[in-house]
Amino acid sequence: MELLLILALLIVIGGLALLTQPGRRAVGSALVLGGLLVALVSQSFVVVPAGNVGVVFNVLSGVQDEPLDEGLHFVLPFIQEVILYDARLQEITLSKTASRGGLGPIQARSQEGLDIGVDVTVQYRILKAKAPELHREIGPRYRETLIIPQVRSKVRDAVGQFNAADLISTKRTELERSVTEALRAALAEHDLELVSLLLREIRIPERVAQVIEEKQTAEQQVQIEENRRRQAEIAAQRRVIEAQGERDAAILKAEGEARALELRGEALRKYPEVIQLTVAEKLAPNIQTIMLPTDGNFLLDLRQLQTPNR
Repeated sequence: MELLLILALLIVIGGLALLTQPGRRAVGSALVLGGLLVALVSQSFVVVPAGNVGVVFNVLSGVQDEPLDEGLHFVLPFIQEVILYDARLQEITLSKTASRGGLGPIQARSQEGLDIGVDVTVQYRILKAKAPELHREIGPRYRETLIIPQVRSKVRDAVGQFNAADLISTKRTELERSVTEALRAALAEHDLELVSLLLREIRIPERVAQVIEEKQTAEQQVQIEENRRRQAEIAAQRRVIEAQGERDAAILKAEGEARALELRGEALRKYPEVIQLTVAEKLAPNIQTIMLPTDGNFLLDLRQLQTPNR
């Protein structure tokens, strides 16, 4: 459309030049009229680029409720104006490395009153259907007017609910969730969608960080000693269990041996000849006859003991 407008301007300029020449005024007038017509046509169409939404402002009735989607649209020249809004995912980073344009880090105070520096990234997008309402209430500078102040306010409010030591250790995720919920609700009231909020860095005073680090080191050392004590207790309990097992095994073994001796004694009392056979088996193989003292002297013939009964 800009090319058509430039072309129309050139045609009008050419027509005006011809109007100053006698005999060519008719051609000049035609060119001027043609140029004005081309300019009118160029202002009658507007293209909404991909990822954008158009808000129509009518000089007679104000902001129209229906937005324009992507593509080519016809508008009334000089009566309707189209304001484009980027409806794609957008991002704002507030950090110490981006101090220009009000994008510096957020300075807050913890629950105990310590200065806390917070770097944060916010991802958001506008709701296409609500773009006319956003334009009517806030306007194209909604980023500077609404989002950045809300981010700073919600972060400060959330940081004030936590101690400095918790912010850099166990409560970081809880802080991020608290800020996200509060900011999402605030932006939704103005037809903006919060996609995500990321806490990039949380900074506390150096002297406080040193004290916290020393405290954490001491707690870790205590935990190490506690673990060692528990391991020693477990090892001692294991040794006690092993000793009890060995004791029980020895008792069972002794009871078994005593029972075996008892049974062997009963067998020997019933069958005394077994004693004679056992003694004979212990002697040298070439001894065939021995004398054993009993109630009376007698000779024991080993060949008879070794020869099976027929």
